[in-house]
Amino acid sequence: MDPRIIEHAKIMVEWCTEVKKGDMVVIRAPPVAHEFVVALTKEVARVGGRPIVQMSSEEVDRAFFDGASEETLQIFPRHEKALVEECDVYIAVRSPMNTTALANVDPKRIMINNKTIHEITTIRLDKRWSLTVHPCPTLAQQANMSLEEYREFVYNATLIDWKEESKNLYLMKEHLERHDDIRYIGPETDIHASTKGRIWVASDGKHNMPSGEIFTAPVDDSVEGRIYFDIPFMQQGKVIQGVRLTFEKGEVVDFSAEKEEPTLKSIIETDEGSRRLGEMAIGTNRGIKQYTLNMLFDEKIGDTIHCALGQAYKDCNGVNESAVHVDMIKTMHEGEIFAGDELIYSKGKYFFEM
Repeated sequence: MDPRIIEHAKIMVEWCTEVKKGDMVVIRAPPVAHEFVVALTKEVARVGGRPIVQMSSEEVDRAFFDGASEETLQIFPRHEKALVEECDVYIAVRSPMNTTALANVDPKRIMINNKTIHEITTIRLDKRWSLTVHPCPTLAQQANMSLEEYREFVYNATLIDWKEESKNLYLMKEHLERHDDIRYIGPETDIHASTKGRIWVASDGKHNMPSGEIFTAPVDDSVEGRIYFDIPFMQQGKVIQGVRLTFEKGEVVDFSAEKEEPTLKSIIETDEGSRRLGEMAIGTNRGIKQYTLNMLFDEKIGDTIHCALGQAYKDCNGVNESAVHVDMIKTMHEGEIFAGDELIYSKGKYFFEM
């Protein structure tokens, strides 16, 4: 076994989820990640946890949508709820065989299902959970890399000293929380929001691996301005590109996309909460040097910001509720970030680098 797989598994068990003796651990992964799941299972058992593995894949998800009536989509999966309720730790692994398996599924059907399982998603987010990626040919192809290049990309972003990385994140958290607002300024962008009473979370790998971001939930009715997201992203098996959003009193009042605008429209119209921002964030992981249409990595790219329509994280004292949480990313090499009157980032440098 590639020793990097073992190191990755140890980070997931020891750092991300801090599995301890007696923990009930759910590992949800696709068949392509078998080797990594073997390493994860061994590490969980080594520290005294009890793992159970769920196999999943995009094709399995597609089969459900192909077979399910609208009535079936609204049946609440109480057996899945029971499993999630009883676990202490939930580890999800992405290693897809087909990233576009859901591309031809009606987005409305996906949103109906998302609403049905929303309660389970909420329960899972209250657990010690972590999401990661195991390198695979599909993601390498999506990133326009060879498999070996993609392995290097993944492990360069993941196998780092997270204790050291967290120091700068917590320093940034301290400075952001001195103020009650946040402002992003850049090409086609000037957006402002109140963060009064909200918490900035320093994401140092405890949930997402790799990580490297700091985020909060803006006050729901406070977001004002416009923003242009220049980095493409994938949703519902489709690549959405060139998103422009305009906000008034916290809600999207105008939107457009250079590619897949109908899919963007379906996201925004999911429910009342999907018209508001549930997250505003700053990416800090400079080990991630390019986008790969994989949000787990792309939202962490150093020298970027991102915003998410929909569900807010309770860790931030966020209250916005939605069946979706859709991140969109903007490069900030020509931009600036202000918290109050403090310059947090300017054209390639964070405040502690200026």
